[in-house]
Amino acid sequence: MSAAMDNPAGPAPRARTPVSPMLVRLVAERATGALLRDRGTLYLCDGQVVHAESPAAPGIDVLLTTAGRLRPEGWREAVDQAGPRGRVGRFLVESGQVGDGELEICHLGALHDAAFFALAPSSGPTRFRYGVAHWIGPVRPVPAAAVEREAARRRELLDRLWPCPDLDTAPVVRSRRRPDAPLTPRQRAVLTRADGARTPQDIARVLGRPAFHTLIDVRRLAAAGAVETPRARTPPPDPVPAWFARMSAETADPDVALLRRLRDALEATL
Repeated sequence: MSAAMDNPAGPAPRARTPVSPMLVRLVAERATGALLRDRGTLYLCDGQVVHAESPAAPGIDVLLTTAGRLRPEGWREAVDQAGPRGRVGRFLVESGQVGDGELEICHLGALHDAAFFALAPSSGPTRFRYGVAHWIGPVRPVPAAAVEREAARRRELLDRLWPCPDLDTAPVVRSRRRPDAPLTPRQRAVLTRADGARTPQDIARVLGRPAFHTLIDVRRLAAAGAVETPRARTPPPDPVPAWFARMSAETADPDVALLRRLRDALEATL
């Protein structure tokens, strides 16, 4: 009997290869500490992800204060008072500055936003520092497998919208032609701040939004023709080997060298 008849629904989807084999091992160990990668850091407690940070993603402080959910001085007070004890999150809730559910939702958004960048495929080194905890403190842990799955889903979504990864890091440049479709208020807010110098991450910080949400808007704007798609980067030519450069110098102007040899031969026969 054929495999198709054994499985009428078709072949099972192929399992994704883990982005970080070290993370898989740390989860099995139920490790606690900080996993440092090229573009961000994951904080683990008993093998679960409890926080994530990346230079490419606005932190939970930006998301809370820029959106007006929390006063900047309230955030600074929480860090000063509870940061050394690793209880900033609990301090915000217990002092009545944010609700418990509101903190969890915002923290989960910041965690997945930073993890998307931290778990980006990379050839750089990965290190783990055992026992390191983040000063935000416990909020709600997330299984590492769910974090990796969500990061992969987001990468696939971006590629479906407009397959140009350079858009995620290049300055956003407005197009001169009109968009092919009406823009949403969120897209207009991004486009208004596209000055040819700000990257999507810069715009995300100005707006106080997760960076991934801004990447979605930028890719959709590119698909609609509202922003320019960066030209494909052509790799620089391979350097000329030294032996070839020497040979070229020695054999420069072969016609002149040949004429000189002919002149010398004729003079010798006279």
